[in-house]
Amino acid sequence: MLKKWTLLAAVAAALPVPAALAADNAALYGMRESVGDISMSPDGTQLAFIQPARDRGSVLFVASVDGGQPKPVFQSDGAPWKLSWCDWASNARLVCTLYGVADPGGGYPVPFTRLVAVGTDGSNIKQLGQNSLRGAYGLHQFDGRVIAWPEADNGQVVMTREYRQQEQTNTRLSNVEEGLGVDLIDTASLRVRRIEAPRIDASYYLADETGAVRVVGVPGTDGQGMLRDLMVYSYRKPGSRDWKPLSRATSDGKAFVPMVVDGKRNLAFGFRDKDGRSAVYSVALGDNAVETLLFAHDKVDAGNLIRIGRTGRVIGVSYTTEKPEYKLFDEEYATLAARLQKALPGLPIVNYVGASRDESRLLLFAGSDADPGRYYVYDKATRKLNEVALARPELESRPQATVKPISYTAADGTMIPGYLTLPPGHAGGKLPAIVMPHGGPSSRDEWGFDWLAQYYAAQGYAVIQPNFRGSAGYGDDWYVENGFKSWKVAVGDVNDAGRWLVSEGIADPSKLAIVGWSYGGYAALQAGVLDPDLFKATVAIAPVTDLKGLVGKAQNFTNARLVGDFIGTGPHLVEGSPALQAAKLKAPVLMFSGDQDLNVDISQSRAMEAALKAAGKPVELVTYAGLDHQIYDSVARADMLRRSDAFLKKVLKIP
Repeated sequence: MLKKWTLLAAVAAALPVPAALAADNAALYGMRESVGDISMSPDGTQLAFIQPARDRGSVLFVASVDGGQPKPVFQSDGAPWKLSWCDWASNARLVCTLYGVADPGGGYPVPFTRLVAVGTDGSNIKQLGQNSLRGAYGLHQFDGRVIAWPEADNGQVVMTREYRQQEQTNTRLSNVEEGLGVDLIDTASLRVRRIEAPRIDASYYLADETGAVRVVGVPGTDGQGMLRDLMVYSYRKPGSRDWKPLSRATSDGKAFVPMVVDGKRNLAFGFRDKDGRSAVYSVALGDNAVETLLFAHDKVDAGNLIRIGRTGRVIGVSYTTEKPEYKLFDEEYATLAARLQKALPGLPIVNYVGASRDESRLLLFAGSDADPGRYYVYDKATRKLNEVALARPELESRPQATVKPISYTAADGTMIPGYLTLPPGHAGGKLPAIVMPHGGPSSRDEWGFDWLAQYYAAQGYAVIQPNFRGSAGYGDDWYVENGFKSWKVAVGDVNDAGRWLVSEGIADPSKLAIVGWSYGGYAALQAGVLDPDLFKATVAIAPVTDLKGLVGKAQNFTNARLVGDFIGTGPHLVEGSPALQAAKLKAPVLMFSGDQDLNVDISQSRAMEAALKAAGKPVELVTYAGLDHQIYDSVARADMLRRSDAFLKKVLKIP
């Protein structure tokens, strides 16, 4: 079996950590995870994994499960392309997704993906997307995605591909097809067999494990080509080429949204709301598309489908109450899960990452609140479980803070769930403290290892992460209208988290700060609008600051109507925009933003900076060139952590 040191050796080769930084918490916690993605070969004898390289780069390694030094086979420099995902087309070839952000002209950066195949020896690199002629009409953004791995595991993949009308000047070369189609592609020779002709109206396909296309999704549009809040799904019966109606899904969750097709059982698996919460259903793809409820919880939404093996067979569903939980439909894997819990004490978060074609060998991830996680290979025949890699080896010898589920009372009496992280070894007494609202707002915090919260705990802060009303995961009633339209409720709950820290004697009220990323950054700034005296320092990373500006920026894209509907209209566009309420803030503000952010354009941070300066308020904006919303760069993240800690210590007068 592969030993842990082999993957750690790859980390050392790709991203050495100078000894001088061993005690630098900002460098240690800001470092990207050592395993960005990992997968198992069809025969179960090899692993492929992506690891960070110097600067913003990434390297794909291949290692034998029987031992030996990992071999680098492919790399990207992160400027702009970064390796984001790889999996096996055969035991000798891999398919990888490259993701990048660039400005094709016009002043608006957009995302791009490219799908490439490479041999395990680094040879015969091929791009799998449609080759565009110079005269192609429209922008070729996305190469497509793999939707099935043929059973032969012979290097072929079934993938969606984006086609554009194109012609070559002064030649007879042309292509009149346009839209999203599905092809069977040999990743070594690039031989193509058409499975599904391109459709200009389609944006989504699902295939079963044989590669047969069984579901198509067509987004609704208005007369100007702008996207509407509608996706129309159709399906095919086995062996048929005719489409039958399946569902008409909108964001209200009342219609079935298919995620997986199991051809052997002739079922589609997906989600639909039940009693105001997301639930898991199967639909028989026969004459009448009969739905069957598989899982629903009376307090929280269903999370993700748990899938296994090369076919992506559905074996269960995950969900989160106070801590992550799961319901397994497959008896074999339910028994195995109980066995793994006993074999991995202290690591209750166990995820199936990959498997061999016959599922005799499994690739697992296990972690906890105080353990960033580790990867294992499990052999069913021998029942051996071998650790093969650490998610964050640089933190292995350092004690981490534990995370405690808590709840507190909001001003209107509602109990708000959240998580409290105290510094490791804290013996009591009032602490400098941080309220850290999550992003989204259609998201939630979960129990587990959080590098940002752990960094601040290591620096001596208490950290509370509230799942305020407006968070996802707790059903429609908790979501309210979302954290922008219902900002007073959401931000009010965030502020009440700070008051709870003080009332419980955890926080020193003179040393109470707020730190947030994305929507969390918005909430951090708007918290100072709602109660200017509560927090003494504010850190906002990639924050939304001007709701009208957010809607206006979207006008250049086809989702403008969706963004406008989500943000809404009315007085909250002004009252709920920190940049338009800057004069009310009292606490000094530090902001961070990447200048290639597609989620929240850097203009939002710049507008806040200008408004605060005009109001005579203390503010600093730190920008990172070439980085997007996640600031996916170890050096930049370490800089952000270091600067934010120094800012908080200075403003809060922490020695």
